[in-house]
Amino acid sequence: MRTAVVLFTRDLRVHDNPALAAACANADRVVPLFVLDPKLAGLSPNRLRFLHQSLADLRATLRDRGGDLVLRTGDPVAETMKVAGEVGATMLGMAADVTAYARRRERRLTAECERERISLRLFPGVTIVDPGVLRPGGGGPAYKVFSPYHRAWQSATWRDEVATPRRITVPDGVAAGGMPAIGAGESPDAAGGGETEGRRRLGTWLNHLDPYPDLHDDLPADGTSRLSAYLRFGCVSPLALANAARQRNAEAYVRQLCWRDFYYQVVLTFPKISTDAYRPNADDTWRADPEALKHWQDGQTGVPIVDAGMRQLRAEGWMHNRARLITAAFLTKHLGVDWRPGLAWFFRWLIDGDVPNNSGNWQWVAGTGNDTRPYRRFNPIRQAQRFDPDGVYVRRYVPELKSVEGAAVHQPWRLPADIRRGLDYPGPLESHRDEAVWLRP
Repeated sequence: MRTAVVLFTRDLRVHDNPALAAACANADRVVPLFVLDPKLAGLSPNRLRFLHQSLADLRATLRDRGGDLVLRTGDPVAETMKVAGEVGATMLGMAADVTAYARRRERRLTAECERERISLRLFPGVTIVDPGVLRPGGGGPAYKVFSPYHRAWQSATWRDEVATPRRITVPDGVAAGGMPAIGAGESPDAAGGGETEGRRRLGTWLNHLDPYPDLHDDLPADGTSRLSAYLRFGCVSPLALANAARQRNAEAYVRQLCWRDFYYQVVLTFPKISTDAYRPNADDTWRADPEALKHWQDGQTGVPIVDAGMRQLRAEGWMHNRARLITAAFLTKHLGVDWRPGLAWFFRWLIDGDVPNNSGNWQWVAGTGNDTRPYRRFNPIRQAQRFDPDGVYVRRYVPELKSVEGAAVHQPWRLPADIRRGLDYPGPLESHRDEAVWLRP
């Protein structure tokens, strides 16, 4: 009997999972496997909680189909090969990925599978269009600018979604392994993980796509999908989401999914995106200011729109995309602080934090990455007045300012002195890049 091992990584779902579908079609017995790497356990309590919830949900779904999720803890390559040897597997399948960590894992698995005469296959599924498929017409391994990539991406042929296996047969005698305890995380209002929850949210979101072009930047409306964490862990198929959005002619939303693919193809050829500037000679003007960084991290900059975003991050393990741009720009372009500590802070808290998108967007804002206008600025007050005109978003996350009415909440330093004294809210941090006219009382 032919036996296959499917190593789950960032594809924690049974629907549209090419690696799982292929294993079930070509083998008599299938071992769905996930290996918990202790080296990654301490990076983000929020993501660890979401991961454990997703694994519990995946195990339940697999058991409904007669299978199970086998869990191991340790080095992913060593544990995978150990399981493969125990069950006599001749095939190993997994989703291809682009990060340096994932590529090292793939190279090591390739070498081990060759040594043990096991067939290793890498499958799509983490993105909509495979990261290495689209190449610039003028040469080069990857597109450096989004617009031409978007045009090529729009005309690319997408793979077909694969069917969900109806039945999964696991070899007898395989120990499933204990499910890790689901901790509390750090963000009290964080979303719950898992394919079941992800697909529920997807179904709800598809009924709210029509106003997306008008509301996706509106901070108080919160008119975005909030599916990013489910895409990051593969609880929702990006292809299935894009197909469903295209069927509803929601091209503005599909374009955002293209941005996600764009950064994956960038990281495939530039794996140091979290540590090195993508644009050479664009990374030598930063200053160290631990005190300013701490105020920014704590949501105590004295600039309400920035503080609201940073407090949303802590409370929910998520932040509205427009607020991400504003807060990142404030740290880098106004305070002049290096983008890497900001990137690391987001990585700690964001449930959807992944290398391609978190790092790519930070570099875009800092002017070190894939932005054709690297010197662009985001004036936080103008951004607030445009995308939170009545101050609803600010008051939602900065309770010290709940008594301030209307747009005045965005510039509390302009209020009369007696009102300011009663707010228990700090004055704005000083800018180190310009005179910051927007801060003057």
